[in-house]
Amino acid sequence: MAAGPASRTPITGSTYSAVQTTQFQQTLAGGNQISRQEQAKVYRDRDGRVRTERTFTPPGSTTAETMITIFDPVGGFSYLLNPAKSTAVKMPLHSGNPGPMGQGHRGPGSNAPQVQTDNLGTQTVDGVPATGTRTTETIPAGAIGNAQPIQVVRTTWVSTDLKVPVQITSSDPRFGNTSMNLTNITQSEPDAALFQVPSTYTVTTREGGFGRGFGGGPAPMHRRPQQAQ
Repeated sequence: MAAGPASRTPITGSTYSAVQTTQFQQTLAGGNQISRQEQAKVYRDRDGRVRTERTFTPPGSTTAETMITIFDPVGGFSYLLNPAKSTAVKMPLHSGNPGPMGQGHRGPGSNAPQVQTDNLGTQTVDGVPATGTRTTETIPAGAIGNAQPIQVVRTTWVSTDLKVPVQITSSDPRFGNTSMNLTNITQSEPDAALFQVPSTYTVTTREGGFGRGFGGGPAPMHRRPQQAQ
């Protein structure tokens, strides 16, 4: 479940830095619970460049790792940096808008999910004005082998100034609850060095792209079983 639509269009003239905290929680049979938290530092400059520093603990490990991504629409490249190894992968940005990925058109039928969207208006969320939307998706009984209907509720608050989600909450009986909050928001120009690859890094170039989440906002928030990434 991504934190907002896939977008490669830069958001210019609206600078900020913030901390994104994502919390995953899943309740297993018998009442046992699995929970974990990820944090990322996010920066955006006036030209729409975005830097994301994501700290996470890989499955089976007790040591946290940090990966850095830089989206540079001015230079026409995206970068994936590994600070532990002082390496970077450079990929060209491709023009055009392929549209949201992973959202195939569903044909009509009794098994098609029913989606209801409610406008929640405007309020202050994490210190900034934001507009809210609640989406309720109901999967009919039998659509995926389920005996009863499944209801998935997702609430998103998007900053009216920054044009990025500042809060997302999701409740899905299949995978548990997920929440994302963008906090410590500072609306000032970040240091220009944050959007450059250090000269001490070894850089390799390859074709392709990093996919979703590079547009102008927080790192993606995914909906999946706890054991998957």
